[in-house]
Amino acid sequence: MSLPNDSPVVEQSFTIDFDFPLYFTHHALHPDNRVLMDAVTRLEPDTRHRLLFVLDGAVVEGSPGLVTEIERYVAAYPRVLTLAGEPVIVPGGEDCKNDFTQTHRVLSQISAQGIDRHAFVVVLGGGAVLDMACFAAALAHRGVRAIRMPTTVLSQGDSGVGVKNGSNFFGKKNFIGTFVPPFAVINDSRFIETLTLRDRRSGVSEAVKVALLRDQVFFRYLETHAAAIAAGELGVLAALIRRSAELHTEHIRGSGDPFELGSARPLDFGHWSAHKLESITEHRLRHGEAVAIGMALDLTYAAAAGYLDPACVDRVLALLDRVGFALWDDALLERDAGGRLTVLAGLQEFREHLGGTLHVTLISDIGCGFEVTEMDDQLVVDAIHTLERREAALRRSVSAPSAVAVRV
Repeated sequence: MSLPNDSPVVEQSFTIDFDFPLYFTHHALHPDNRVLMDAVTRLEPDTRHRLLFVLDGAVVEGSPGLVTEIERYVAAYPRVLTLAGEPVIVPGGEDCKNDFTQTHRVLSQISAQGIDRHAFVVVLGGGAVLDMACFAAALAHRGVRAIRMPTTVLSQGDSGVGVKNGSNFFGKKNFIGTFVPPFAVINDSRFIETLTLRDRRSGVSEAVKVALLRDQVFFRYLETHAAAIAAGELGVLAALIRRSAELHTEHIRGSGDPFELGSARPLDFGHWSAHKLESITEHRLRHGEAVAIGMALDLTYAAAAGYLDPACVDRVLALLDRVGFALWDDALLERDAGGRLTVLAGLQEFREHLGGTLHVTLISDIGCGFEVTEMDDQLVVDAIHTLERREAALRRSVSAPSAVAVRV
């Protein structure tokens, strides 16, 4: 009998397939709509599944009767669904990601209600609530099943359909988090109807982003329908959300690096400065609004660096203007104690977040993204001042008195 050799290395490798459906529906919590029930039971159709709901407080406020709707829905399928306690209602927006006690609250209820790895945490809310609550679900028992029900344009088209979860820590965006795919994602267009015009618009920046990186046809669609998008028209938003979600999931599925083990972050165009602007403004800027400014900055930088035709920059900025985005915020001029523009610290934070090597995505044309591993600080500063001058010119044009024809 011989023993294994004494090599100091035993190589191991294994592959796991992840499978999660993305549903598009309307009024998912109406008892006649089987989408949520089908999502929960798709692997174990004969089991009675326990559901713990985590709800975005802003959505609860904007949708009176939501808790009752959930109770009625679950009661309509008693053979396969049952509620695990009262819903956990958390603050909407970045407040829930900035305050770790909210993650602790979700974990406490997962523990108190005995949510195991075959029960479900169903998270209904905007992207921040999805991030935080799914992070808690990923921590419990090394991962309990989470179903996401995004309620904003941004989360239905981008963040809610991905595999990332997390919370903000030490004043840094998504400093702690996990890569854990959801069990399913349900995009319910009913919730888009409840959004303010500002929130309908703000999520559109991520659709513009993915069109710039991946799809010229989609970008032309956005240009053609810019007025309808600015008005928050639901039909156009539904089509925009679906295509944006498809492009994001195609990237996750086909990039070869869904858990971002490398340094590249190709879908984070415009995000290094956007994340910093959110912190500087204490989240006065919505994520989507900050991304619009971040894209404007990186587009202007790319032109100054010789990577991009200035005419292309003008075309993209014109679209963002028409949709209703402000492409300037005075936070861009804020300085630290040493007199350096504070936003520039976002490059170092982005470098740390990527594992020590900077990868910033830029575009060379619409639909053509590429990466750089260094950013010239002075060119970034110049780009900021270019945007400042552009904003000043826009303000002058708006305030200038109109010419009046005088009949004599």
